Amino acid sequence: MKKVTKTAAKKTTKKVAIKKVAAKKVPTKKVAVKKVATKKVAVKKVATKKVAAKTVKKPAVKKAVASKAVNTKKAASPKATVTTITAKVDVGFGNSLFIRGDAPGLAWSKGVALDCVSDSEWSISLKNIKSSFEYKLLINDEKWSDGDNHVAVAAKANAITPTY
Repeated sequence: MKKVTKTAAKKTTKKVAIKKVAAKKVPTKKVAVKKVATKKVAVKKVATKKVAAKTVKKPAVKKAVASKAVNTKKAASPKATVTTITAKVDVGFGNSLFIRGDAPGLAWSKGVALDCVSDSEWSISLKNIKSSFEYKLLINDEKWSDGDNHVAVAAKANAITPTY
């Protein structure tokens, strides 16, 4: 009987349940994956020209004609001409000098301002003037210079000393 009580004692032992703890989840950041757009480009095939095995010598006359054509093209291209007018006059502090005339870009009804180079020198550069023209200088586009109109020579530097 002793054996029976030992086994019965063993059976009556209390079983303790073990609680399982859930593992903590680490928060993860979701990273958006950007798709790179690829552009498909159509490739054009270039036609190739088959060349015959024979070489042909060109006459010297044609070369001379071709060189003359190139020379005439160079001579025909017009170069931009610049006509410069420089006025040596002190118009006083705060005043400006204007020009009126009959050249392209100028008018007798409204003046164009000259650039102040120094305290007593004013200048303007006019492009693509093909012939001589008359002009007159004004202080603040109001007070005309004394005397007759001045004449500017095209594609040259013209200097004057106006009086008021």
